[in-house]
Amino acid sequence: MTTYIKWGKSGAQQQDEDRKVRDIVEGIIEDIRTNGDIAVRKYSERFDNWSPSSFRLTDGQIDEAIASLPAGVIEDIRFAQRQIRNFARRQRESISDIEVETLPGVILGHKNIPVSSAGCYIPGGRYPMIASAHMSIITARVAGVERVIACTPPIRGGIPAETVAAMKMAGADEIYILGGVQAVVAMAVGTETMAAVNMIVGPGNAYVAEAKRQLFGRVGIDLFAGPTEVLIIADETADAEMVACDILGQAEHGPTSPGALITTSRQLAEETLVEIERQLGILPTADVARVAWRDNGMILLVESEEEAVVEADRLAYEHVEVLTRDPEFFLNRLKNYGALFLGPETNVAYGDKVIGTNHILPTKNAATYTGGLWVGKFLKTCTYQKCTKEASALVGEYAMRLCKLEGFMGHREQAALRVRRYGHVPAQ
Repeated sequence: MTTYIKWGKSGAQQQDEDRKVRDIVEGIIEDIRTNGDIAVRKYSERFDNWSPSSFRLTDGQIDEAIASLPAGVIEDIRFAQRQIRNFARRQRESISDIEVETLPGVILGHKNIPVSSAGCYIPGGRYPMIASAHMSIITARVAGVERVIACTPPIRGGIPAETVAAMKMAGADEIYILGGVQAVVAMAVGTETMAAVNMIVGPGNAYVAEAKRQLFGRVGIDLFAGPTEVLIIADETADAEMVACDILGQAEHGPTSPGALITTSRQLAEETLVEIERQLGILPTADVARVAWRDNGMILLVESEEEAVVEADRLAYEHVEVLTRDPEFFLNRLKNYGALFLGPETNVAYGDKVIGTNHILPTKNAATYTGGLWVGKFLKTCTYQKCTKEASALVGEYAMRLCKLEGFMGHREQAALRVRRYGHVPAQ
């Protein structure tokens, strides 16, 4: 039986907040759809106090931003990008086109075709989310996307040089200093100065996630990647310092970021409560992390590892760290998560920044039906078929009967035409 030592907002509170976000985003989308660049500039001024002559950076501005950075920063970005690119390439190599003969003369196959264009949203605001440039742009490039554009907001009224460097080094064709819903909508619907893309990817706050949800259908999206989530599964072998550190390390993302602990140890649960308060007293980003923990933090006490699996799969969090005696137990049983971090030697920060897996991951229960961003998200798996004359006549006989069974007589005639031309007319 699960006992809640601490819990966050109720479902009703969350639904009310989601409704407010939905209404605001709906209005912005319609405004930009109708008024284009004028509306984009209006929202950029309102939300970011940013209204340059052009939101798109010139080659000179990009070069200037890169030149302003220390060599060590450039090398760190290169190191991270090598890891992300290497893993993405390995993933791409695992995806194959196929062609098989399923019956004599019947050839079926599929091709994996990259989308033609993609728009990558790189969050900013409080923090320059440099790593999101690697995760989205590099992955699109490795998949074979022809045109990759990227948007990121200004930071404190200026161009975020580190993020721009990462965007350029990752392979972006066009770089825009433009943030929030207005950036996502502009990429999706197009404006007078920005050609629309086929697909939108990237993480963001609740407003960005809602914009992607409402735009889905007009464009493809990667997944719903809203405010970050972290779940720690721990037993008595874990220590409260590490548990608290790893929860607060994600809570600093923003005040709406959930953090949870599922544990079989009441002692660990109680010690974690104390340790979180201690670390909040010294954490430089405690102003945000404290609100996130207060409003969205949870501690669940369970009786067994099996019960921990059930509760973890119910939560379906974005990041799941396993700090137990046997992490493989959870690797072999968990089904709903964005990314899994096994053992105390790894952590979410590694996955977020540098280790090579992608940090654009499902949130808000989306892990029950999708994984995170990877090269496969940018590929359309499209089937094809071809037949010999003899095979067409054989398949056509079955198709005629099955189409008639469903009442599709026009469909039946398509099959019958081939049977008459390439075979014989079956008995009626």
